[in-house]
Amino acid sequence: MAEKIPVTVLTGYLGAGKTTLLNRILTEQHGRKYAVIVNEFGEIGIDNDLVVGADEEVFEMNNGCICCTVRGDLIRIIEGLMKRRGKFDAIIVETTGLADPAPVAQTFFVDEDVAERARLDAVVTVADAKWLTERLRDAPEAKNQIAFADVILLNKADLVTPGELDEVEKRIRAINPQARIHRTVNCDIPIADVLDRKAFDLDRIMEVEPDFLEEGHHHHHDDHMVSFSFRGGEVDPDKFMPWISDLTQREGPSILRCKGIVAFPQEPRRFVFQGVHMILDGDLQREWRKDEKRESRVVFIGRDLDRKAYEDGFKACAA
Repeated sequence: MAEKIPVTVLTGYLGAGKTTLLNRILTEQHGRKYAVIVNEFGEIGIDNDLVVGADEEVFEMNNGCICCTVRGDLIRIIEGLMKRRGKFDAIIVETTGLADPAPVAQTFFVDEDVAERARLDAVVTVADAKWLTERLRDAPEAKNQIAFADVILLNKADLVTPGELDEVEKRIRAINPQARIHRTVNCDIPIADVLDRKAFDLDRIMEVEPDFLEEGHHHHHDDHMVSFSFRGGEVDPDKFMPWISDLTQREGPSILRCKGIVAFPQEPRRFVFQGVHMILDGDLQREWRKDEKRESRVVFIGRDLDRKAYEDGFKACAA
């Protein structure tokens, strides 16, 4: 089985600096080949001096990266990219400033051909330090982009005072306590801090922040946006699977992200799942290590979720 190609979804509200970051990825000599899928070439304003070869939808850059547009169907483009010679190290999908990243993220679970060949690596959001607080008040998309992110670049940090920066960061933490936040100017950040983060990989999240799923670790609230996590012992798959699938079907529109690692009795491997709204994806992954506690841990991020009901539901699945 060939290694799946990592895909980064890049999002951020209009004017936050996504294009700056994309241009850096496409033009810096970082020694890796990225395929970048953008909505419109016009937005990036590709500099012709940097373009080596171009066909209808794809521009090849002199640092080996390629850039192509989302004309309608993301799935078709990804399948086309997979057929290209020489392949590349990773794919980056840029969403428009007004887009909710969820549908893009879902593509990598829903379409079987894509899911077989690509894996969602992380959702990266570029936020404008100066205007974010205002955007969060008036633009629901801006809030979704923050809530969904695994990595957040708090960009234009030079345009606000240190106190204002701390305040903005607090607002971000209230919506999304788990994301890694980098303060940047002109999106100046090592590319490795943004790409190939394996942030959608729960193991990694646990390594980075072992208290990620600790009870009481975070109960920040932002008006309607909530996040909470539960842990318990082994759960009965005959109770857990119907519960989690029914829950995501019923409450899906309000659940932005859910993820977890679950222990089933007499099963040496860990069941790992993650979801975006109604779309749920999970399978048995590596075996539990001898030194690991066989426990089940689940996380939910969403709007107006009833914490008590979720906790009761989870507890009722105990083996």
